[in-house]
Amino acid sequence: MRQSERPGSCPYAPTTSGTRRSSETAFQLSRRQWLQWSTAGLVSASVSGWFGALAQALSREPNRKKACILLWMAGGPSQIDTFDPKPDHPNGGQFKPIATAVPGIQISETLPKIATHLRDLVLVRSMQTREADHGRGTLLMHTGRLPSGPVQYPSLGSFLSKELAEEPKDLPSYVAIAPYRVFSPTALSPGYLGPRYAPLLVGETNFAVVAAKPNPDDYENALRLPDLEARDVSPERSESRLRLLSEQGEEFTRDRPDPVVLQQQEAYLRAVRLMRTRASGAFNLEEEKPELRDAYGRNLFGQGCLLARRLIERGVAFVEVTLSQVPGVIAGLGWDTHVNNFPQVRTLCQVLDAAWSTLLQDLRARGLLENTLVLWMGEFGRTPRINNSAGRDHWANGWTAVLAGAGLRAGQVVGSTSRDGMEIKERPVSVADFLATVCLALGVDPAKQNLSNIGRPIPLVERNAQPIREVLP
Repeated sequence: MRQSERPGSCPYAPTTSGTRRSSETAFQLSRRQWLQWSTAGLVSASVSGWFGALAQALSREPNRKKACILLWMAGGPSQIDTFDPKPDHPNGGQFKPIATAVPGIQISETLPKIATHLRDLVLVRSMQTREADHGRGTLLMHTGRLPSGPVQYPSLGSFLSKELAEEPKDLPSYVAIAPYRVFSPTALSPGYLGPRYAPLLVGETNFAVVAAKPNPDDYENALRLPDLEARDVSPERSESRLRLLSEQGEEFTRDRPDPVVLQQQEAYLRAVRLMRTRASGAFNLEEEKPELRDAYGRNLFGQGCLLARRLIERGVAFVEVTLSQVPGVIAGLGWDTHVNNFPQVRTLCQVLDAAWSTLLQDLRARGLLENTLVLWMGEFGRTPRINNSAGRDHWANGWTAVLAGAGLRAGQVVGSTSRDGMEIKERPVSVADFLATVCLALGVDPAKQNLSNIGRPIPLVERNAQPIREVLP
């Protein structure tokens, strides 16, 4: 057993409280019982540390559904400066390759901590989309489709959470942390699935934020949900207002049983449930050990990854965490490094390396990694050739995406690019191929159909998809 897997040996180990007998009793509770008890107030906040131990027990349940965390790299990260180094060619740039935990596989020196986790990773070095526009690329990677007339395609967070969510749903099934929707406002949309499958947005960034100098302390406020608190209103008056609103809503829906109205009513009811339960405590990062928070990184992305673990631990099906706003990166636009690529990539990777490696170790220590798929990707890669501004431009032909966890046959590379990085040498992987692989890794049938807003059945993933079967469990 690795040291990181022994409870109490490091900050990643789950905190336990109470006697040994009490802990064993917690293991015997079903997930539904646990959530029902906590909703009713029978489980106090003082035993919140039991969630890690409970997660380990739940992870062994044969019928437990899997979950997904997407680490979204807004702007398009350079594959050469991260996972597909080219040390023997001028296109390789300033960074050197380093050895990893898997003999024969090298990655860039910018990710030394992730290099130690290569046994958990699948590097797909041959992604190919031919969409080098931010908006179209972001939409394509999130939905598997490009804009198509009246059809409103749902994001993978929406259609996967629809398949993976479990009852009861005190927390939303889909949460997006620090999303940057400027490139593609509809990329996170539930599309024809309706508002019921829209994400809860936490700590959203936009032009107003990135235009200013980022405040490193903003993450504390950004990751809270202050709107759940009734300010300057007594609990009795708050309940009275909610009851009145509910009665009016029920009367309205009785007279207008339109699907959109019903879906909006469902979204309202879910918000009220979140206000009334202890589930919102998932957003209280102060419950975590200071040393664990330090390991993730005291920044928006690092603490966002910690929040993602807390949400997955409590039954949320899909969490997306965006890395875009980092102090020291031009305009806060993340990986869109057209100018001075190398110092910006190094800064971004310092944040990424700490948060991602800690997330993997934390999930493993809590028994969650086997049932959680962790994705790393952006809308495309960066040009192998370095431009006249010491930057790299948009590149959609031969770039890298990464999968981890969920019982994958990890520790391997899929596909390869040429010595100069300009061409794919073997195993091109399309977006449909990649998303079909994601679905199957999560136990979801990619051919399953949903009825679109124009009444046409549409599969989750295009029918011509060829999953990467060699990495599937």
